[in-house]
Amino acid sequence: MPAGARRYHERMPNIGPLEIAIVLVIALIIFGPKRLPELGRSAGRGIREFKNSVTGDGGKDDAEEKRAELEESTKAEEPVEGEVVGDRRN
Repeated sequence: MPAGARRYHERMPNIGPLEIAIVLVIALIIFGPKRLPELGRSAGRGIREFKNSVTGDGGKDDAEEKRAELEESTKAEEPVEGEVVGDRRN
């Protein structure tokens, strides 16, 4: 192994569970518990879109499947006896 590669390898830090936990705690403190899930969803969507653009997937099938699944789930839901289905009045 060349001397430059050996020096570089020695300087690379290990990222373990403790470091990830520290980063997550700092993110929780900075953004707060209400905004953190929204940021996670946005990051997930961005990663998914990037992956689809790199692999060349159009994503039309995913959108159609999600739409069909949503329609089926809304049709399958029936009010349960004693469940309030109307608007709440304050």
